[in-house]
This record gives sequence, structure tokens and C-alpha cells, in this order.
Amino acid sequence: MKIKNLLLTFAILCIALISGCENDDFKEVAGVCPVIESTTPLSNALNIPLGQVISATFNEEMDPGSITSTSFIVTGTSPVAGTITYSGRTASFTPQTLLAENTTYTAKITTKAKDVKGNFLQLEYVWVFSTGTLLRPVVTAADPVNNATGVALNKTISATFNMPMNPATLNGNTFKVSQGVNTVAGTISYTGSTVSFIPASPLLTNKIYTVTITTGAKNSLDTAMAADYTWSFTTDKVPTVTATDPLNNAMNVALNQTVTADFSMIMDAASITTATFTLKQGAATVAGTVSYSGTTASFNPTNLLVLGKVYTATITNGAKSASGTPLASDYVWNFTTIFLPPPPLIVDLGTAAMFGAFGGNAGITNEGLNTVINNGSLGTTSASTLVTGFHDGLIVYTETPLNVGNVTGDIFTAPPAPGTATSLAIAQKGLLDANAAYLSISPAAKPGGSDPNAGELGGLTLAPGVYKSASGTFKISNGNLTLDAKGDPNATWIFQTASGLTVGIAGPTGAKSVIMINGGLPKNVFWYVGSAATINSAGGGTMVGTIIAKSGVTFSTAGNANQTVLNGRAISLIASVTMVNTTINVP
Repeated sequence: MKIKNLLLTFAILCIALISGCENDDFKEVAGVCPVIESTTPLSNALNIPLGQVISATFNEEMDPGSITSTSFIVTGTSPVAGTITYSGRTASFTPQTLLAENTTYTAKITTKAKDVKGNFLQLEYVWVFSTGTLLRPVVTAADPVNNATGVALNKTISATFNMPMNPATLNGNTFKVSQGVNTVAGTISYTGSTVSFIPASPLLTNKIYTVTITTGAKNSLDTAMAADYTWSFTTDKVPTVTATDPLNNAMNVALNQTVTADFSMIMDAASITTATFTLKQGAATVAGTVSYSGTTASFNPTNLLVLGKVYTATITNGAKSASGTPLASDYVWNFTTIFLPPPPLIVDLGTAAMFGAFGGNAGITNEGLNTVINNGSLGTTSASTLVTGFHDGLIVYTETPLNVGNVTGDIFTAPPAPGTATSLAIAQKGLLDANAAYLSISPAAKPGGSDPNAGELGGLTLAPGVYKSASGTFKISNGNLTLDAKGDPNATWIFQTASGLTVGIAGPTGAKSVIMINGGLPKNVFWYVGSAATINSAGGGTMVGTIIAKSGVTFSTAGNANQTVLNGRAISLIASVTMVNTTINVP
């Protein structure tokens, strides 16, 4: 039994640690939530001495500065004045004068009380006691809470008492809901110690409602409340669509357009689906995926849209705010796609296309037994001695028993042998063409690139186009990057970063990949890198595209056995290219 109790206690602590508590800016903080363990007097106690000190003991140390007259409140027929102290884990309230005879008192610890870590009490704690033999009914909890905002229009209003009530006294005369001077019609029910009011029709938007339980409400012994209990709340606003992309009646919309709608407030993500966000061309429904982030819903068509067609997008009133309030009506807008196909993005690599890797004027290094360049060559304008760990056919470039790389094409370097003047000329022409290609995909030559996620490409699915990092750095670290050609074999992606490109994160499972879907081809992906590119330093993963970096490209890290793959090219204009157990498949 002791072992079972120990395990149960451990489980409870684990749950508390995982779930966390709210702090003053409503972010969750891991830890044990503060709760009231015990009170003096006990709830519903009778014949309490008139000089009673009222106290509440918490499950943990609290912030003494939060135990004040705004967080520890005692009320009889009127608020009670007193002195509040805190010691150990106990907050105490000492009335300034004796309590009144034969009076029901309500003590309350509000959610302004917090522990030393900043975690607030999650729910108000209310208890009731009497200085006589008669204990009057008191409302200990209300839903919505007093002064609540953003209340759902279909909200059931309820109040919980400190004791069982006489259901016959809970009716339209004792439980009243009003909006201004207008009385709200509804149905009243009672179960346990809770009375509920269901409005006959939805509440009005963005209105203040007042709820009153009168002294006509009595407990099971027909003892009435000492005073009316009143509280108020404000209903939710109706969400609206504030902006769309494309705009209503827009013309010449791209065939790879992702259709988006911005809302006036945070929505219930579960209500933003293909059932509530639709796209049609005539009567035909367009297949696609729907996502929601922030206040924006996005519809990404599975295939390219059709030239010169009118499309209708609809957000239905099944879309709801976070508090459950739906749009007042369906939101519908139209747009027309371009009439002529856009000119393809063409990148001419020239003679640089023959190289799987090019090490500028600094050489190329392999550190592994499993490096291979398929369907391509190596090049550098540096001396042949700066190419290490490779062979092409029978010619070996400084290989060791632990550094062996196979090049299925040729290796072009400057002398000494095996480098020649002829191979240097080929390398120089390749570098010249690589520089021209680098400039052709630069922001100056291909302006207008967007940054879809503040430089983080991991976890995204991107349509063809030009993408430019606003910060100067692109990363693929929060998952894989997916490139969706939408069925277009000529779909082209250009990524521009003024500084670095980093793919993957540290750790044995840190490798990230670029995945191509719906006909996307590695030959049509290009990376403009202003400094250096680091590809999966932990080893593994599959990178895609022609990387043209000014200051070097590095694959994996020495000692990693995991094979790193590039379906494309690794071209450095100045610095070296370094590979560790790397496969480059030249498209």
C-alpha cells in the first residue's frame, strides 16, 4: 500500500509538472500549481467565534507581496476590514473588529495570489462559514466569471452554491439575465448545487450582460440568501475576414497561388478545414490543403490553377473564433488567373553544369571512404595538390586509406601534374560561368523574393518562385523543406541569402532534407549564398539543388559515417568544398 501511495503521489507531481501553471503574462511555467490545501474555519462551518482569525494554507510557498486585500477578501453583509499577514505557507486575515453574531461570511482567495515562481492560483477559492447556527446559501462560483470578456454567444450561464438549494426557488424571478434594460428569455435548470440558464436565442455580439440571483433563492431548508448576487460579462465579437490574397476580383493571378484569408481575431484552428475553406472553378471543387496560423487561413491547391479561369473562394460560417463564435455569414470572393503562362525562370550554368563540385581557387577535400560524384566532374583553379582524397579513373589525387572519393567524370585543376594547362583552362572557364550564373540568380537580377518564415525554411511546403532571406540567412532546421512543383516540370525555385545557408542541426538525428513533390526536379533548384553553406554537419539527409556559395560549401563532419546526399552541385567561387562520406548526383 505504501508503494502504491508513493507511485500515486509521484504521478500527480508529474502531471502537475507537465501541465504547468499560468503566470502574470499567461504563459505556462513548468511547476506545481498553487492550490489551497486547508482553511480555517472549514467551509460551511457553524458557530464560529466572533474573534476568529481566518486563514488559508497553500501547497507551496507563495509570494508574500501577492497576499493582499485584493487577493484575500472576507465579506459578511458588507466587506470586512482586516489585517492580512503571510507566514510559512499560510495567509491569515485578522478582522479589525469582532465578527457579527448569527452572520454568514464568505472568504475568498482570488487568482491574484501567486507562488514564488510567478505561477498564479488558477481558480478563485471560496469558502463560507457562520458565526451562528444558521448558514445562508452563497454563490461560490459563476460561469462566466465576473467581468469575463469574449464570452461565446451560445453560452450557458451558471452559478454554483455552497450547499444544496431548493429547486422550486430557482426560477425566472430569482435568476435574471439582462442586457441593458432588456430581459433575456431562457430556460432554468438545477442539478447538484449548480443552477444553469440557457438563453432562448443566441446572445448579442459585443454586449454587456448582467446576471442577478436574488434573495428569493433558498437552500433546501428554505433559508434565503443574505443579499442579491450580481455579476456581469461581455460577449464575443463576431469574427470577420479583413483581407484576402488574392483580392476580390483580382486579375492575372499566378497559377501557383496560395489563397489566404486574414481574420479580425484568433480563430478556432479546428474549424478551419476543407469543409469551411473551399475553392471552386465554376461548379468544380479544387483539391487542396488548408492550414491556419496566427490569424491567417491558407488554401494551397494540390495542382496548378488553370489559365484564364475565374475561381471562387469561400469561407463558410462554420469557421469560428477561438471562443466559438462563427462568422455572421459566408465570405465569398473571386479572382481570375493569368491568361498567358509566365516565362520560365531560366538559369544558364554554362560549362559549370558539368561539375558536381567546384572549389574556387582553394581546392576540394574528401574525408571518408564513401564519397562519390555521380555523372559529374570536380574542378578548381588551384594547384592539383589542393585536391585531396579523390580519384578519377586511374589518376589519384592524394588519397589515403581513410580518404577515398570516386569521381565518375574528370578532375580539372592547375598544374603540377596531374593538373595541366589544358585542365586549368577548363576549370577557369567553369569558374567564369559559375560567377555569371551566381550573378544571374542574385537579388539584383531576380528581385522580389519573399521570406516565408523569417529565414527558417524547415517544415514549409513552397511553390515555385524566388525566395530571399530578410535577415540574410536561410536555415532548414525545423523539419524538412518540401518543394511542390504542382505538376509543372519546368517549375523553378531560387533561394537568395546574403550570408549563410545552414541545413540540419546538431545531434545524431539532426539531418534535414529537401523533398521534391508533384514533378519537381533538382536541376531547377538554385541557392545563391553570399558567404558559406553548411549541409548537415551531423551527417545524413538529402539536399537538393545547385548551391553557388561565395565562401565555401561543407558537407557533414569528419568522423561521421552517415551518408550525406546532394542531388545537385556544390560550387564555391572562392573557398574550398569539403565532403565527408558524401554522394553528389549531378542532374
